[in-house]
Amino acid sequence: MAVQNSLAKSQKMDFSAYITQDAAKRIINKTLGGKSGTRFISSIASAVQATPALQECTNPSILSAALLGEALNLSPSPQLGQFYMVPYKNKGVLEAQFQLGYKGYIQLAVRSGYYKRLNVMAIKEGELVRYDPLSEEIEVNLIEDDIIREDTPTTGYFAMFEYENGFKKTMYWSKQKMLSHADKYSQAFHMNAVDSDKPSKRRVSYEDYLKGNYPEDDAWKYSSFWYKDFDGMAMKTMLRQLISKWGIMSIDLQTALDKDMAVLHEDGSADYVDNGQDHENVVAEQEMHEVTEEHAEESAVTGEQPNAQQSGNQMSLEDEFFSQHNS
Repeated sequence: MAVQNSLAKSQKMDFSAYITQDAAKRIINKTLGGKSGTRFISSIASAVQATPALQECTNPSILSAALLGEALNLSPSPQLGQFYMVPYKNKGVLEAQFQLGYKGYIQLAVRSGYYKRLNVMAIKEGELVRYDPLSEEIEVNLIEDDIIREDTPTTGYFAMFEYENGFKKTMYWSKQKMLSHADKYSQAFHMNAVDSDKPSKRRVSYEDYLKGNYPEDDAWKYSSFWYKDFDGMAMKTMLRQLISKWGIMSIDLQTALDKDMAVLHEDGSADYVDNGQDHENVVAEQEMHEVTEEHAEESAVTGEQPNAQQSGNQMSLEDEFFSQHNS
């Protein structure tokens, strides 16, 4: 699904012009063909045009990520949240990484035809009566008022699926377990305060962050969605853990999980770049990417998307990218 080096010479060309070149058209038509190719060119050119941060990425990386999303029949619209092409600075070069969205997991799982039910949700304070990890039975008293429930602190997360044949699987994690998970696998999230000789590396604890106990000029340090939308990140983690470990996965779902959070190379391989690089003026920020180590150890987690962040109070590329579509 990746773009060949023959196109790399045009990396700095405007994407709308690049994608109409004969070399790009040949790859698109070979992958998609006919009317699908024409529609793809129109939709992806519009998506890139609307996203200044994405326009700075290499054109081949954008096209590779977009072709994978199209092959999976997922929409590139950030509003739909099925998949994203997120800018990430890799060895000094901005590239677009394919990122499977929360709704993309659900879409691909449902399309497989195996799942009768699939659900994931945050459990609020006072709702959990008991959860038996042996029988996987859960008892909850959900808060009926949606507004009150939304404002109630989260204490855990629950995910479940049921096959058409009746097989069920459930999973529950406490909020503390999820915090430990994020702290371990996300280079952008820190449960405890971090002290450093480099000001750009210093972080307050997550508890202080929630209380707003940090300088306003340091807000860019907490642009990761583990800070901005912890429950959303946690629910995606639950869903991926559940499906990857116990679910039946279609070929499309396997492909999506394998290529999630990757830059696609010319040989079709997926490059899970380590987000923990120690550059003085670059702080690795992520939306939904966890380090490569977790792909190797667990192959079942959801993480943040890494990107480059210049020192100072500048907004991260990833934060800029998503803020344009969430405003």
